[in-house]
Amino acid sequence: MLGLKLPTDPRWVNIAEMNIDDILTDHAFCEQKAASTAISLIVSFPEYTDLVKEMIVLVEEEISHFKMVHDLIIDRGMKLGRDRKDNYVTSLLKFFPKGGSRTTQLIHRLLYAALIEARSCERFRLLSEKLGDKKLAKFYKKLMISEAHHYTMFLKFARQYGERKLVDEKWNALLDHEAIIVKGLGQNKTIHG
Repeated sequence: MLGLKLPTDPRWVNIAEMNIDDILTDHAFCEQKAASTAISLIVSFPEYTDLVKEMIVLVEEEISHFKMVHDLIIDRGMKLGRDRKDNYVTSLLKFFPKGGSRTTQLIHRLLYAALIEARSCERFRLLSEKLGDKKLAKFYKKLMISEAHHYTMFLKFARQYGERKLVDEKWNALLDHEAIIVKGLGQNKTIHG
């Protein structure tokens, strides 16, 4: 369903489980950045009323996810750590050239967002299936379902606003590029690493 060209190495879950404090902090900031992305789309493309409506809902959902992860961190006797650079997203954002029409810029941003949500969904599925902490596994299963919805929503909007054939070509090229990124990142203690 997700169309990812390279699945996550299952050993990543072992690294995540051994470094769950780092994973939870990184996850919290991923949720915050997802909310920021939705706000940015509203600010940058206010004339797309149907997109704005969905982004308003998404901002609320992503901030509630941030709160849920933050609450988990507190419940575990930890404090939210500092945000770190996300090498996955930084590398991903270099794929499409800068510039182009407003529509082209919007399509690229929607495709990036779709792919980040798809990879998050895949990682959350692994955590939901493999974590020894059953409460945490259940938490990630719930979020996995949400991420799958976000992925399909962003991809739907990209296809709605752009020429379907061109959007699908860009999507497939981005998927190929993302596989190379994932292969090169190794086994970092982050949601996308």
